[in-house]
Amino acid sequence: MRTAQLIAVATWCLCAGCTVGPNYRPPRAALPSHWISPLAGGEDTGAADLATWWAHFDDAQLSVLMDKAVRSNLTLRIAEERVREARAERDLAAGGAGPSIGASLAYSRNRYGKNGFPPLPPGTPLDFNLYNTGFDAAWELDLFGGTRRAVEAANAEVGAAEYGRRDVLVTLLAEVARNYIGARGYQQRLAIARQNIAAQRDIVGLVRSRFDHGLSSDLDLQQATALLTATEALVPSLQTGFDQSVHHLGVLLGEASGGLDAHMATVQSIPSTPPTVPVGLPSDLLLRRPDIQRAEREVAASSARIGEARADLFPKFSLTGDVGLDSLSAGNWIDYASRYWSAGPSLRWEIFEAGRIRANIRIQSAREQQALNAYQQTLLVALEEVENALVAYAREQTRRDALVRSERASDEALKLSTQLYRSGLADFLKVLESERGLYASQDALVQSDEAVSLDLVQLYKSLGGGWQPASKPTPSSEISPVARTSAHPSLRAQR
Repeated sequence: MRTAQLIAVATWCLCAGCTVGPNYRPPRAALPSHWISPLAGGEDTGAADLATWWAHFDDAQLSVLMDKAVRSNLTLRIAEERVREARAERDLAAGGAGPSIGASLAYSRNRYGKNGFPPLPPGTPLDFNLYNTGFDAAWELDLFGGTRRAVEAANAEVGAAEYGRRDVLVTLLAEVARNYIGARGYQQRLAIARQNIAAQRDIVGLVRSRFDHGLSSDLDLQQATALLTATEALVPSLQTGFDQSVHHLGVLLGEASGGLDAHMATVQSIPSTPPTVPVGLPSDLLLRRPDIQRAEREVAASSARIGEARADLFPKFSLTGDVGLDSLSAGNWIDYASRYWSAGPSLRWEIFEAGRIRANIRIQSAREQQALNAYQQTLLVALEEVENALVAYAREQTRRDALVRSERASDEALKLSTQLYRSGLADFLKVLESERGLYASQDALVQSDEAVSLDLVQLYKSLGGGWQPASKPTPSSEISPVARTSAHPSLRAQR
């Protein structure tokens, strides 16, 4: 009866307990209502579906590489293990809210000291056995919410780890696209260089023929040869750039160097950009950017840690109990008369800790302010990245249009200068200048095509593309890295 009353009192105290420390409120984010940069590159503020943004490039090889990266990238696996670690730490913190029960079984051979104090009665045996078995239980009542705040902080840290994994995923997909586009860019530049080398060899042959017939000077021949060798000298560096891009793709896909050489050997064009790019509104970044959501969860965790630290200012109440069997002989060890038990409440209060508890409270408060500032900084950086990507994407398209016109004019200039040179109506310097101009404009155009695609990748990344957010943010929800589409079955959520 008394035990039942004690349990009832303990339960009432537990339910009536308060939770010290600040109650968390998400930080307020002041975001502009529209983008500052003009949407002049085909962007619009329509709803952005960015879960599988690479599909907009319409490149099957790129989609295959994305699939492999999500399944095999080692950095992503490390982030997944961090999520598992955070969940285990949450379970560890939650375990402190319940009672602990233990069992023991012991045997020992003992001897009294003959000259010990107090003196033993005459005839008392000095050697004896001791048999003991029992159960013990302890339950610290979370009256002031220290354990509850610890669980709250651990839950927030689970959310931060999950959003951290998604942030790694967003970065990984962007890096795969960048290196793939870079490799295709080097392939196109190599193709142009080789085309120009072939054309310049024809020019060298023409000049040599005219020189042999006394229609051209040795200077013209040497200048043509110098231009040819200068163009040939560019090939090794372009090939090096291609090889390095492919090797880094292998690392991103968790493969050894050389594993992608066969897949990337076939020359393909640079992935083209779609005509329109929905980017949404600045407020969408709060749901789309996993780094912003991770920073918010870190603020929540630091706020809960303040309450956990404050709880140490108050006394700790516990219920303890112990029951078992104790005997000097194995023969009557399990007899009813060998039983023993004890039960009762206990109180422990750290009255003097030389300022340690209050110092810890100040530490946690400072960490909360750090997390708040980091959250605001993450917001500013996110806005900056999107604005910069919008500007770069739109203006590079304008530059590319000018380079298209320049390439056409340079090609026409080379044709005209070559015809005039063959007819003896123009000197060879015009041909050299036209050759240089054509190669420079062609190479610049390819680099601009590459830059436009890379700028779009950066725009998708800055918008937080690469995973499918929930309709309502649930920080401790399961990981859902990308949209669950039939076109990309292997990109489904992974545990």
